[in-house]
Parts: sequence; C-alpha cells; structure tokens
Amino acid sequence: MTKNSGNLSHHEELRLDYLYKNYHYLNDREKQEYDYLLRKKEGKIGPTSSSRTARPASPKEQLKKQPGLTDEGLPKYPERQSRSQARRKTSLKKEQEPLGAKPQGPRKKKKWNLKRILKWVGLFLLLVLGGMLFMFLKGLLSVTSNPNAKPAQVETFNGQDTKDGVNILILGTDGRIGQTSDETRTDTIMVVNVGNKDKKIKMVSFMRDTLVHIDGVSQEDSYNTYYDQKLNSAYTIGEQNKQQGAELVREMLKDNFDIDIKYYAMVDFSTFATAIDTLFPNGVAMDAKFSTIDGEPVSEVEVPDDLNMKDGVVPNQTIKVGQQRMDGRTLLNYARFRKDDEGDFGRTRRQQEVMTAVLQQVKDPTKLFTGSEALGKVFGLTSTNIPYTFLLTNGLSTITSAKNGIERVTVPEYGDWVDDFDMYGGQGLLVDFEAYKNKLAQLGLR
Repeated sequence: MTKNSGNLSHHEELRLDYLYKNYHYLNDREKQEYDYLLRKKEGKIGPTSSSRTARPASPKEQLKKQPGLTDEGLPKYPERQSRSQARRKTSLKKEQEPLGAKPQGPRKKKKWNLKRILKWVGLFLLLVLGGMLFMFLKGLLSVTSNPNAKPAQVETFNGQDTKDGVNILILGTDGRIGQTSDETRTDTIMVVNVGNKDKKIKMVSFMRDTLVHIDGVSQEDSYNTYYDQKLNSAYTIGEQNKQQGAELVREMLKDNFDIDIKYYAMVDFSTFATAIDTLFPNGVAMDAKFSTIDGEPVSEVEVPDDLNMKDGVVPNQTIKVGQQRMDGRTLLNYARFRKDDEGDFGRTRRQQEVMTAVLQQVKDPTKLFTGSEALGKVFGLTSTNIPYTFLLTNGLSTITSAKNGIERVTVPEYGDWVDDFDMYGGQGLLVDFEAYKNKLAQLGLR
C-alpha cells in the first residue's frame, strides 16, 4: 500500500488496508468498495475501470442508489471532525434551545425497591398514629380542663388474663348528676373479647336479674331455703365497700361462670351520650325494634329521657320503629327501654344492637381521628384501668376485627331460666351455670 495521500479519512484508510490484505476473499460488493477507496486515495474523480482482478458487474449486480450510499452505491464514510468543530456545533445547538429548557439527556428511572416502599409506608403510619394521639389528647384535655366535668377515678381491679384474646368488662351505670357511685346501679353488664385468634369481636351480655351467690351477702333462712342476689347488686355492694364495684362484679362472673377478665370500663349516661355525639356528629344508623306492648304491635314508643330530667321529673321521648339516625341521647334512651313485652331481655338485646352498630360504623377510616378525640373524652370521664398502650396497640386491630363479624351471646337466652326470688323478695332469674360455662368456652371467652 502507498502512503496516505490525505484524501481518505482515518476510518477509510483502515478499511482500505483491510480490503487490500483480504482481496482474494472479497465478494463483488466488497471489491467495488475497494476500487472506490483506491480511486479516492489516488485523487481520481469519477468512475474508472475496476482493478485487474475485479470482473465487471452485471446489470443485475449493479446497486440502486439508496439513502446513506454514494452515487456508486457504496457506503458513505463519516468525515473527520476536529474537537473545535464539535464544540462549535454543541454551543450552536444550546443557543437554539429555548430559554429555561432543561437539557435533554437519558432519563434515569427511579428504582422503587422494597426498602423505599416500606420507608414511606412506615412514615404514613407514623403520621396517622401521631394524628390519632393528638386528637386523643385533645379530647382528654377538654375534660380535665373543664371545671364542670369531674374526671372518674380508677378503682381496684384484679384483672386476669384469659386463654385467647383480652376480655374487657363493660359496665353501663345509671349514674346521674349529683349521685355518688354507691347510689347507682348497672343497667349493662357485658364482656367484650378482642384480639382473639378468630380476629372477631365477641361479646356476651349478662342479664342484670340473674341470681348469683355472693359470699357474706347471700343468706339461708330458717327453712333451709337459700336466697341469692341479683347480679347487678354486686356493683352497688362493691361500691359501698371502698369503691370496689367493678372488682366484685368480676369476682361474681369468675365464681359463677368461670370467666377471666383483664380490664374494666364503667360508663354513665352523660359519658355515653358525649362519646356518641363526638364520634358520630350525624348520628348512628339504627333499625329501631320493639316487641309488642300488652300484646299489641307498635309503630312508635314513648321512652324515658333521663338526660333531660329536671327537678326529679323525667320527661319522655318518642322513638319510631324502623331505620333512622340516633344521636347520643336517643341511642341511650333506646338501649335502656324495657317496658315492652320482652322486658329486661329486650333491653339486653337492644344494648347489644347498639354496641354492634357503633363498632361496625366506627370502622370508617374517617373516624380514626374523630374516634380518637371521642376516646380521649371517654377516658377522661370513665373509670377504667385500660392502659393507653393497649389502645395504641389494639385500637386499629379492634376496628378491623369488626369487619370480620361480631359474635353475640346473652346469658341467659330468652326463656332459658327459672323464675325465682332474691333475698329481698324481688323476682330473679335462676340459670344453669354449668351449661353456660360450656357455652362461653365454645365462644372462646374462657
């Protein structure tokens, strides 16, 4: 090969050298390319005859002109470009771009790995918990800073763990303004089980007239007839003994039904209504149901309106049968009514309906914060030993459990008792304790 004449680019020079060394193995197209590069190197313009070893191409072998090819049908080679020329082209391109335009380059895709996703999820949950805690404290402080509100005191309660989940004793008292705890009675005696392996909420209501044995109180007369006490009297007796009403109710449920209870909460009329109105500003959706009265079906019922009692006189409120929304006062009056033909059993059933409706409707995510505020108010007004840590760790799971269903049992069931009398001659309910021990065990509360 001759010395480079300067007519070829570096790339062309290398290509020509390659074709020269392998000339005997070239096909017709590659030989045409060799002749073209050789003519260009020698400074010859225009077509010339092929080299001695290359045969003329037939008409079928001649190539048509295509984009990116020379007139001879050969590939175009890139022209050499100095660095200064390259820089000038780059600067000219930038000058032609509109002001404020971002440089167009290859975009890097963000890698949303598992660690980053968990980080954002954790941050979101932290913000939710922080918001719930803030609203809880807001509700709590609204009670403690109110001179007209008297925060409840925590009573002695020797709670015990159960095998599955946590049992909480709910006591609804008929306490009114001006009354002391030893003057009140328990209209509601309910045990709620949460955090169980079935991931459901389970509740059992004990009718207040159920006769139970209370050591030191139940008596035997001269005819060897033994008289027990009504279950709800255990609370009053306990309150008279250094405010241990909840503890004595716990002991009675353990002694007679073999059920262990960890925590308790006592809610009076005013606290219940306040919690409902705070949690459900638009009321709780209820399907009001009443039994017959004197054998006749009813479309509406006059119920006592205890929260509006004035000068010892309790007015009435009319509640219609059917679908409606109830505020805290109406919901309380509905749950306490017992003057239909079902009597106290009907009241117990309505109490369970109210509790079920509240738990199911509170699962709305928007209730996370209003619910936390209501819970703060309830905590400030309720006597309970439930720790704050339990609420933080089990609050959301309890709401989730309501979605999976609520299992309800009443002790005793309707008609499953024998009429008897307590030691004061009041009519009570005598039940089969062993049968209900087995039933509570099947439910998972023992």
